[in-house]
Amino acid sequence: MLFVLWNTTLIGYKDKQTHMLATDESKVFSEQAKSITYTQGSNTAILLVHGFPSTPAMYSYSAKRLFDAGFDVYAPLMPGFGTDPKDLENTTFTQWFGYLSRCYEDLRARYDTLYVLGTSMGGMMTLKLGELYCNTDKEPDKLVTIAAPVVYNSMKEWIFTDWRQYFARTVALFVPSFNAHVIDGNGKGEDGSEVWYGYGGTFVRPGLSLVHAMRQVRKKLGTITCPLFSIHDVNDRIIPFKNLKIIEREQKSREFRSLETKMGNFNHGRHSLLSYHSIQASLTDSILEFLQDKEKANA
Repeated sequence: MLFVLWNTTLIGYKDKQTHMLATDESKVFSEQAKSITYTQGSNTAILLVHGFPSTPAMYSYSAKRLFDAGFDVYAPLMPGFGTDPKDLENTTFTQWFGYLSRCYEDLRARYDTLYVLGTSMGGMMTLKLGELYCNTDKEPDKLVTIAAPVVYNSMKEWIFTDWRQYFARTVALFVPSFNAHVIDGNGKGEDGSEVWYGYGGTFVRPGLSLVHAMRQVRKKLGTITCPLFSIHDVNDRIIPFKNLKIIEREQKSREFRSLETKMGNFNHGRHSLLSYHSIQASLTDSILEFLQDKEKANA
């Protein structure tokens, strides 16, 4: 019984690696995996946060659209991602989020208006930025999350993302990952998923860190008061759709919107929505409408 509780509750868990990390983009496995930066001297910027274990390439379409709409665009590559899978194996959420927070604070000091958009883990990090900075002098102007997880496995919520997570803490004592490899484009994909760049395999130690952080993010959803737009596909195969309902129920945004998409029968996860040709244009339109709706934001 103690073994089960130790694995499932993660009681006593702490990230072992907490020192600051930086990204060395000279080591990326593909030019497509590099950070995206588009600037034009605007006073408005947007920070795009990629998922796990992905790269900024997931925003290649929307970054251009946002730039064309007048924003300066920043999509940084997180430390440990986009280079070699071994670089990720012993890094932690604390380190990834620390890097993102430094990026955020730098941009917040330089721009009159700053938005943040994140997908999957990036969406979870976007929520955490809101929890940390809403109601402060560094408050983000608006937040957008896509397929953000706040619960991984929960009998109470009847959410089961991956049953293997129940044994991950024990397995992580012995191995950091299984079958970790680079994905430099996915030949079996379609609708845009064939040009996905990131890692494949099972990352036990980094994944454990991510799931532990997820619980802390959920606990503080009620501190998010900034304008928030949360999006999720009802048939998401990676992160259960019920996560959107939890965010809807527990956030306290002064301007909250949600969007439930329903993609067709494609050979992909229906998860990294801005990567998919069939939905990226209309979804980017919806995001821009939210970000540019100053009348409601100032009401």
